[in-house]
Amino acid sequence: MSTRILPVVGDADAARSITTLLSQLPDAEPAGPVGDSTSLIDTLARLAAESIDELPEVVLVHERIGPVPALELIREVALRFPAVGVILVTTDAGPGLFAAAMDSGARGLVGLPLSYEELAQRVQAAAAWSVGVRRHLGQGADVFTGPGGTVITVSGAKGGVGTTMVAVQLALAARTSGMNTALADLDLQAGDIASYLDVQFRRSIVDLASIQDISPRVLQDAVYIHPSGIGMLLAPGEGERGEEVNERSVRQIVSALRNRYEVVVIDCGTQMNSANAAAIEMADTTLLLTTPDVVSVRAAKRMVRLWDRLQIRKAEETVIVVNRHTRNTEIQPPLIERITSTQVARVTIPANFKELQAAVDAGRMQDLESKSTVKQAMWGLAGELGLVKTTEGGEKNSKFKGDRGSVGVLRGRPRQHD
Repeated sequence: MSTRILPVVGDADAARSITTLLSQLPDAEPAGPVGDSTSLIDTLARLAAESIDELPEVVLVHERIGPVPALELIREVALRFPAVGVILVTTDAGPGLFAAAMDSGARGLVGLPLSYEELAQRVQAAAAWSVGVRRHLGQGADVFTGPGGTVITVSGAKGGVGTTMVAVQLALAARTSGMNTALADLDLQAGDIASYLDVQFRRSIVDLASIQDISPRVLQDAVYIHPSGIGMLLAPGEGERGEEVNERSVRQIVSALRNRYEVVVIDCGTQMNSANAAAIEMADTTLLLTTPDVVSVRAAKRMVRLWDRLQIRKAEETVIVVNRHTRNTEIQPPLIERITSTQVARVTIPANFKELQAAVDAGRMQDLESKSTVKQAMWGLAGELGLVKTTEGGEKNSKFKGDRGSVGVLRGRPRQHD
């Protein structure tokens, strides 16, 4: 049986050297190298969506891969594609890095310059482990068809466009449909999810920030279970503590939530930082809310360009949601789509705050009247995004998923912006 090997190398010279040596290994079937972390996750996600049999047995990660650092990338692959054996290729083969690589989920470490004997040994061991895991879990195991639940981030083009309102209603719609749902507040300095749902809870996302490996028990202790059934991970009550939540911790928190819940809705607010940028990078679908006025649409365009410059999200991968829409306004969704170069959701949310005021003031958005046109629109948006069960088999369908399926994409950013 041949061993499929996928090298992940950004440097052209190193890629040629590794590929040449891999081609000399017995029964090896090396694929063409991928040049960055984004391409790796996209490739594995596409293969996993087809079948476990399409996944390579071994992935070789070069130490200088980017934009996501090698150890973070290894951890992400191990969490999302647990039957793939990952090997780190590095100039530092010391015990410290070896221990860190093993903690991240690597199955081996190969030193540079490459040695044929060492590479062959590590590849053989990782491949044998991968085959054993797949055999143990069974060829048809659902765990390999996708790396957990669907993650949706909701951001605002500017303050006051209704970001938290939409995030809360999307989560309520998914939970009411029978989906196991989490709602996380990454508006770290001014999060209002607790106020919208009348929640007081002593724990917040900050309690998970310093934990290296988030176990199901640790996650359970930090999540508040709302009477509606939604698991809520709240922003800190003291806004200054939001600085304790960084990019690394958000990646672990989002991965833990994805592995525990079918749907994860994340309110990212309107202010960009490394924490909510990491969540947007990892999301299956990213929503950007705007209202149909010049100031807000300009802010949306500015945000889309910012995400693109920092390699957080491409414009064509961003979904604009138009809130407070009226038919007589000059700025309509097709115009917003052209201005921002994004996708615009078919469902628009009408302007009718009178329907919302009583529920907002009482902090009980779960009690919003079903006949409310605003609620109907937001729940219709949830259906368009694939967050509700629409068939007897409970399958979800979203026009925004594209080639990503339901597995999400890990996107990195230039390190200087951390």
